Amino acid sequence: MKQPLRLISKPLSKNQSQTGEVEADPYSFALTTAHYALAPRAKSRAELHAHLKKRGVEDEIAAAVLDELELQGLLNDLEFAQIWSESRQRQKKLSKRSIAQELKFKGVSQDIIEETMENIDDEDEYKMAFALADRKFRSCSHLDHDVIYRRVHGLLSRKGFSHSISGRIMRELLGSN
Repeated sequence: MKQPLRLISKPLSKNQSQTGEVEADPYSFALTTAHYALAPRAKSRAELHAHLKKRGVEDEIAAAVLDELELQGLLNDLEFAQIWSESRQRQKKLSKRSIAQELKFKGVSQDIIEETMENIDDEDEYKMAFALADRKFRSCSHLDHDVIYRRVHGLLSRKGFSHSISGRIMRELLGSN
């Protein structure tokens, strides 16, 4: 059975050329690597740059590839931040603060993070936190009030909600019971 061709960025030895590997120019290698990295999910510019560096791509070539991907519309930090924010709110029920922290860790600029966080309505965030807390409250409502408080407040804290939001929700939940 014939083996598929693989692109590599290092010079070939005599044994490698017999196995079907073809040497690619560094730009093509970097571009192909970037396309494969973007296939599973969108990435920030900094994430993709780190991925290319890890694969041995030089800084100038990586910058050229990243610029090309931006021109093609495949790399856009603002779009990435908005999609990431919506996804994390919907699936993980994370607060603005946690999402902003994740975006910062992913190398998104502070301006883009602030713009993305402005799109998250405070009241929607509160409703999401309340629904999350209410579900947890119902699952442990048979327990002592101190245990309920500790569990629900801990959940909200782990999701990144502020103490003021957690306290307000706890007063509403424990006050209704």
